[in-house]
Amino acid sequence: MGGDHGPRVTLPACTHFLDQHPDARLIVVGLPESMQAYSHPRATVVLASEVVTMEDPLEVALRRKKDSSMRVAIAQVKEGAAQAAVSAGNTGALMAISRYLLKTLDGIDRPAIAAQIPNAKGLGTTVLDMGANVDCTAEHLVQFAVMGSALVSVLSGDENPTVGLLNIGEEAIKGNEVIKKAGELLRIASKTGDLNFYGNVEGNDIFKGTADIVVCDGFVGNVALKASEGLAKMIVDFLKKEFSSNILTKLSAVIAYPVLSALKKRMDHRRYNGGALLGLRGLVFKSHGSADELAFGVALARAYDAARNDLLERVRVRIAHAAPLLAAADSPVSPEVAVLG
Repeated sequence: MGGDHGPRVTLPACTHFLDQHPDARLIVVGLPESMQAYSHPRATVVLASEVVTMEDPLEVALRRKKDSSMRVAIAQVKEGAAQAAVSAGNTGALMAISRYLLKTLDGIDRPAIAAQIPNAKGLGTTVLDMGANVDCTAEHLVQFAVMGSALVSVLSGDENPTVGLLNIGEEAIKGNEVIKKAGELLRIASKTGDLNFYGNVEGNDIFKGTADIVVCDGFVGNVALKASEGLAKMIVDFLKKEFSSNILTKLSAVIAYPVLSALKKRMDHRRYNGGALLGLRGLVFKSHGSADELAFGVALARAYDAARNDLLERVRVRIAHAAPLLAAADSPVSPEVAVLG
């Protein structure tokens, strides 16, 4: 029911997803009037009487709308009826309801949103957090790195993806105290085999694809995401305008079409839709609210891949392995002494 377009986009996307994945099943949750005409052999309709709107405060979404489609959908995961939930609705409400119903994994203080930003390598740089946590400690950033490593290992097949720490420079001496401490912990985590730390990276490294994963607080991550979306749209709109202005540019567009088509595809954020809410005792994926049918289908496919490849257990194992490091970081003794001592 969520997003800018609701069932007129999400339901066709569900049908297309099921047609493309013959071993998948969907539980489609929504209002009776929206669900009454929907049917697919591998889809089960579950009705809800309420909807969380984009304007609803967290208290309303969490405390008052207890039969919202969002809450009922997440309850399917809690009860084991579904292996993952996908929503294009209110991000804050989705995180709050997911955390309330599913709880966090042992060793995780705060769940984080991980999403991909297109890069020059034609893949995507996974960035987290994307907005769930504005203020983060160094330990939180390390948790994000460990969870992000598990996610990328599932989605890409690379069991040892590189992690970059977003900073104002590559040198270890740069950044505020939180970033410096996080860098120290990440270097130790790399030595203990908890992750593969590349080092500090800058904002342009996200788009270069310098590291597979970039960790930062949610304020910075959300700004980076929105800036990248705005830049991609501006470039695509500019090319459309310039190559349709007169006969000469139209001819040029015909000649350059293969290159322009490849560029548009590489920068198309719809291909990277579906942010994972990591750190919960269940899989939840957030689609962009503006997602069209293609983009929502991508979010469904990401959730499907995560469930099929047991992302939840991979995150749990990695966090358990890194627990001594995080415990040492909380102690008054320096991490180096605590780990090596």
